[in-house]
Amino acid sequence: MFKFLFLFYFLTFYFIYLCRKQIKMPIVAPSILAADFGNLARDVEMINHSEAEWFHLDVMDGVFVPNISYGMPVIKAIDELTDKVLDVHLMIVQPERYIKDFRDAGANVLTVHYEACTHLHRTLQAIRDEGMKAGVALNPHTPVHLLEEIIKDIDLLLIMSVNPGFGGQKFIQHTYEKLTKASELIDRKNADTLIEVDGGVSPGNASQLTQLGADVLVAGNAVFAAQNPFEVISELKNS
Repeated sequence: MFKFLFLFYFLTFYFIYLCRKQIKMPIVAPSILAADFGNLARDVEMINHSEAEWFHLDVMDGVFVPNISYGMPVIKAIDELTDKVLDVHLMIVQPERYIKDFRDAGANVLTVHYEACTHLHRTLQAIRDEGMKAGVALNPHTPVHLLEEIIKDIDLLLIMSVNPGFGGQKFIQHTYEKLTKASELIDRKNADTLIEVDGGVSPGNASQLTQLGADVLVAGNAVFAAQNPFEVISELKNS
């Protein structure tokens, strides 16, 4: 009888564990910044056939961050090649000036930086009014508690785990603590905000990030520099 009860409880808890793991399975968003722009259609097609659900698109203006990347024409071209979610991350000054333009280019999620927005609430409302999900990104030095009064208006909280503007940087270890604080804030405010982590994400740290509350994993070099990108995406997805 004891063995039967032990087996019953073990299987029950194992089933619950599997269900929770399945529910918590993260969204994978390969960062196009690390793709081969000479063969962009090929790389987009690779993502289309992978387990990744989103494309992460970094727009840099050379002012808010040192580098210049790409803009609406590239995003529009990718939109024509995929039915997956386009997750557009604006690393630009005065992002409110271009909300409609990025909507027209195909953005489904539009993320602005807290550090670049004087009137953040107004900007988030404008993004939602255009039918997109509204995201807020925080640089490594920006504390989570600054979003205390606005977290329920944020659909996606992007935590930068590297300094914005360059690909291939080393993951900042303080991100784990920051991720914990973000999860606590979202739970305390009963918000529906997803947490995204961008920078230095790989199969080596994906599981810990997911356990601490990450819902969306952005990976650039880890995917596009891999010998088998499909395998890396699958590892991230099942972390």
